[in-house]
Amino acid sequence: MSNESTRGRLFRTGTRGTRGTLGTRGTRGTRGTRGTRGTRGTTTRLGETGTRTHRLAPAERRRLAARRWLRRTRRRLGRAQRAVTQAITPLGWFVIVLTAVGFALGIACSWIEAWFVAVVGALMLLVALPFLIGSRAYSVGIVLDRQSVVAGGRAQVRLHVENRGARPALPAVAELPIGQALREITIPFIGPGQSVDLEVVVPAPHRGVIRVGPLTVARRDPLALLRREVTWPERHLLYVHPATAQLPPNTAGLVRDLEGASSRRLTDSDLSFYAVREYAPGDAMRHVHWKSTAKTGTLMVRQYEESQTARVAVLFDARREEYRSDDEFELGVSVAASISVQAVREGRERFVASAWAPGRVRPSIDGLEELPSRDPQQLLNAWSELETAPEGLPFEALAKGLAHSRRPLSIVAIVTGGAVDATRIRRAAVAFTPDVHVVAVRCELHAEPRAQRVDPLTMFTVGALGDLPQMMIRSAL
Repeated sequence: MSNESTRGRLFRTGTRGTRGTLGTRGTRGTRGTRGTRGTRGTTTRLGETGTRTHRLAPAERRRLAARRWLRRTRRRLGRAQRAVTQAITPLGWFVIVLTAVGFALGIACSWIEAWFVAVVGALMLLVALPFLIGSRAYSVGIVLDRQSVVAGGRAQVRLHVENRGARPALPAVAELPIGQALREITIPFIGPGQSVDLEVVVPAPHRGVIRVGPLTVARRDPLALLRREVTWPERHLLYVHPATAQLPPNTAGLVRDLEGASSRRLTDSDLSFYAVREYAPGDAMRHVHWKSTAKTGTLMVRQYEESQTARVAVLFDARREEYRSDDEFELGVSVAASISVQAVREGRERFVASAWAPGRVRPSIDGLEELPSRDPQQLLNAWSELETAPEGLPFEALAKGLAHSRRPLSIVAIVTGGAVDATRIRRAAVAFTPDVHVVAVRCELHAEPRAQRVDPLTMFTVGALGDLPQMMIRSAL
């Protein structure tokens, strides 16, 4: 068999593609590939490649150009229609309808009054139209002087407006949403390449999160018939932290030792001596108590109580029905925030939980939601976002879930409202083991501060935030 015949058999392959293109024409004997319409493909012959292009017929080109023009026109008309409808205010629509009705009645009934209304309406629209012509080359920035503020304070918002155009910018009105309010700010005349800074005061009377932005610059006529808006999407969050009390050092952990508080768990190596016991295989010889060994004649070793730093859990009752008023609920938030922030500042292991957490749509299965507490700022931001939990579990159930979570805790602080009686608090404290000290704080607005100690429960009532440091000291915690 000759080489030419063999080559022809090897290359006698071909595939069919999309309609319209006579594709690759391979080595001799190859049929090629059909491709897209208009291209006759490439021809390969012993390494030589050539391309031939099939032109569309004039009628096809005209139809294709017409379809493209129609699509572009539809998009432009759609954008123009949306821009026109958005630029007309409700009062403007009323004037347009009244003008159209006046023209119709004037033509149909020859009423002079109708013609007068129609002409006046048309003149009003013509006078309002020039106020929307042109564009403003503004560059706008929103700057907050701080990211957080304590409830009752205020923050400053600075608007930096720069005219980047080559022509002067006439005065305009800017609208800045601040929380639930809408501030109107007048932007003065700005020359080309110049800028201006505008100061806005943001009061923060209550705890929460204030959303600032986006800024909208509106252009409208004096009659408020037409309106044109340009919006900058920049947004900021201003966290309004709850008021907190400065607690004495080490009160968050409820211990004043440097090396840790001794627990009731026994260990073979620690600092707090407990007793001696008989030697067991595997005990270290350095723990042998030689005096006891000499007296008893049996090898005796030391035994210690395990020392640990305080591991604090702050459990906040976020159910609104446990508080007699909104102010009492805010008092509870401030008390819980004061204790938890003190634990963070002292670097203690902590677990701050409630029946609600930021970002959760519904409570978890056990009802415990941990608030982020990497640093005081993050924790206070979480307290700012905290809301009431109408579907939350009672604090007794939360305490039971916390006790069964097997977290290594030494102190648990339960913060609840004045509508809770002492019986329910004792029931919640029983769920914890005896080596866990439970502190319950009842927030009863304007009540006399008082403390009650029933081991292992310490319960006291505060009527104001300033009572908390005094009660922590009086309770010898």
